[in-house]
Amino acid sequence: MSKRKVAIVTGAAGGIGQEIARRLADDGFHIVISDTEGQRQALNALADTLFQDSEPPHVAPADVRYPASVDSMVSSAVDRFGRVDVMVANAGVVTASPLLELSVDEWDQVMAVNARGTLLCYQAAARQMIRQGKGGKIIGAASVAAHQSSALVGHYSASKFAIRSLTQAAALEWARHGITVNAYSPGLVDTAMWDALDEQITSLEGLERGDAFKAGMSEIPLGRVQRPQDVAGMVSFLASADADYMTGQAVVIDGGMLLG
Repeated sequence: MSKRKVAIVTGAAGGIGQEIARRLADDGFHIVISDTEGQRQALNALADTLFQDSEPPHVAPADVRYPASVDSMVSSAVDRFGRVDVMVANAGVVTASPLLELSVDEWDQVMAVNARGTLLCYQAAARQMIRQGKGGKIIGAASVAAHQSSALVGHYSASKFAIRSLTQAAALEWARHGITVNAYSPGLVDTAMWDALDEQITSLEGLERGDAFKAGMSEIPLGRVQRPQDVAGMVSFLASADADYMTGQAVVIDGGMLLG
């Protein structure tokens, strides 16, 4: 069996997740890429670009809202590569809505994917890592919204605050097993998800499409939009031995928008 470490990346069909998978593949990990079943074609296309020494990544679709689906994803990774060393719980969704108009269904949808989905990925990965007895690294997708909320995305911010809190608790509980738990907190990232959010926000506020994106850009001291590769670089660090003494942190990587 290969000694190469194994990393699972959820939400890998596009955007930040895709770049995380690429970066960890470049770092030498066996890669397990996951997203919903409806994204299988995109996952397969990504897999075709990530061959390592003739060893293709493993495609394991899952719906992170459901325990059985997440457990199956992790079991599939173990069946393929024999172990799990890194879990990147990257899957997430965002919508814009004023709190007075926010429906229970919209709240539940965002919370189910972001907060519950992250919990389930953390749990499934930790159980496998504990069985293996060699520790591991669990990494979650927080956001600058996990540190400071914004109008129109209060429900999204709440879900990301939950991930930040969950990350701290998991770090404390699982440290004795040699498992570190950290999160990354991106800012305004140039992805299709942000394009869709911009469209929703500008529609709600009666602005021109793209205005919300421009407003966010004006708050970035480094003066450029964040790329998915910027986030992937941070995840690469968190997954590496260089981060072995780091746990319970939600690292802001946003070009200087928030200063802590």
